[in-house]
Amino acid sequence: MLLSSDLWVGALIRRAEIEGAHAVVVNKGDARAGAVIVKAYDTSTRTARLYAEAFGPDGERLWIQPVTSDSEAELDAYIARQRQYDPDLWIVEIEDRQGRHFLTEKVQG
Repeated sequence: MLLSSDLWVGALIRRAEIEGAHAVVVNKGDARAGAVIVKAYDTSTRTARLYAEAFGPDGERLWIQPVTSDSEAELDAYIARQRQYDPDLWIVEIEDRQGRHFLTEKVQG
């Protein structure tokens, strides 16, 4: 059984903060079933990566990189397009010296 989006996002932010990163909710989506996008910003290289929530054929949550660029402007443009399409979307930004995303589920790379 999947956690509600608000609980899952809270746990992600807590994991990041425990490890010394800074994480914030930029856009709060539907508390129960809003999809989530995570933007991981590497403060040492000033690059970012984007992770979008998806579900595998087995129904398990996994994460994909919908944009291969590390340009923050391109990532922000993708997020803006997705927010127009899905107003219930959660956007979480994490700033970390190592660029970690703190996702515990499978990440397709």
